[in-house]
Amino acid sequence: MTTNERPLRGALIGCGFFAGNHLAAWADIDGAEIVALCDTDVAKARAAGERFGIEAVHDDIESLLAERSLDFVDIATTAPSHRALVERAVSEVGTVICQKPFAENHADAAAMVAAAERAGATLLVHENFRWQKPFVELAALIEDGAVGTPHFARFSFRHGYDNYVNQPYLAEIERFTIMDVGLHLFDLARRFLGEVDTLSCLTQRLNPRVRGEDAFTALLGHADGATSVCDCSFFSTIRPEPFPRTLAWIEGPDGSLALETDGSLIRHDAEGRHARDSDPPVPDWGEAPWHVVQDSVRRFQEHVVAVMRGQATAAPSGADNLRTLTLALAAYDAAADGRTVQVAHWREAFGIDERKSGGDGE
Repeated sequence: MTTNERPLRGALIGCGFFAGNHLAAWADIDGAEIVALCDTDVAKARAAGERFGIEAVHDDIESLLAERSLDFVDIATTAPSHRALVERAVSEVGTVICQKPFAENHADAAAMVAAAERAGATLLVHENFRWQKPFVELAALIEDGAVGTPHFARFSFRHGYDNYVNQPYLAEIERFTIMDVGLHLFDLARRFLGEVDTLSCLTQRLNPRVRGEDAFTALLGHADGATSVCDCSFFSTIRPEPFPRTLAWIEGPDGSLALETDGSLIRHDAEGRHARDSDPPVPDWGEAPWHVVQDSVRRFQEHVVAVMRGQATAAPSGADNLRTLTLALAAYDAAADGRTVQVAHWREAFGIDERKSGGDGE
C-alpha cells in the first residue's frame, strides 16, 4: 500500500465458528481493516468485537449499510442466507466476498452472479483450498512446465477427525461431504486440469451418527482429455491423523507431483525424486494443524485486497465458482441415478432448493 492509499474499509457479516479466522487474517494484513460486525445474534457480534477491538456491531444488514461507508463486505454465514445478503450488499458495496458453499442450488448462485453484474460489483467466493501454500507452489511448478500438461490428477481429503464437536449441524444436513469439501476438491480439479465435460460419483454413509453422505468418490473427465479423481471421507482411520490436509497427485508427460501428509511436495522426473517442504508457517494468531487453512485464509484475503486495488483478477469470482457449484450439484444427481452426467447438459432438478447443505459459516 502506498502512502496515499487509505486502508480499505470492510464489514464482516456472520460471527460464527469460522469467522475468527477471517477476522484474525484481516487484522494481520496491510491495506484493509474490518470496521463493523454484523450478526443476527448480536451477542456473537459483540463478543467478536471485544476480541478484535471493533466497536461497531449490527444485527441486520440494513442498519449496517445505512450507517457505515464500506469498500467491501465479507459474508461468513451459512448458505441459506447468502442470496439475500449478497443481493443486498452488491447494490451498495463495490466488493462482496461470500463464504462457500456459494448457494444450496444453482438458481440462487446464478441470481447472485447476475445481481453483481448488474450492480457493477466484484463478487468473490471464499474458496481457500486453492490458496493453501502447498497448492500455490504446486500451481507455480506446473505453470513453469515441471511435468508438462497434466493428464491425470487425484485430490483426496480423508480423515477421522471429529468435525461435529465444533460444527454439530454437519451431522444433521442431508447434503454433507460434497457440499462441504467436494466443492474445494472440484475447484482444485478445475484449477489444475481445466473445465469438466463428464462426471460420475458414488457416495457412502459410513458413520451412523450422520444424516447425509460422509464419503464420496467422483471421476471427472476434463475438456482436453485429462482425467481426475476427487475423493473424501470423514470416517477414515489414519495415523497420524491427516486432518485438515488435502493430498494430491498430478501426472504429466514429463513427470509427477505429489503433496503428502507431512506437507512435503514431491517431484518425480527423469532425474529422480525431489522433495521439499511446502508447509506454511503457523500464524501468530493460529495453531497447528489448522495453520494450513488459516494461512490460506490470509492469502485469499491478501488476494482480495489486490483485486480491490486493481492489481489482480478475482480468483475465484462468483461466476467461476458457479461452475464449481454445478459440479457438486451434478455429483448428487450422478450418485442418485448411477449415471455419468454430461455437465454441459445438466439442469437443476425441481425441488433441489429444499435439500439443505452445510458450510463454514455460523
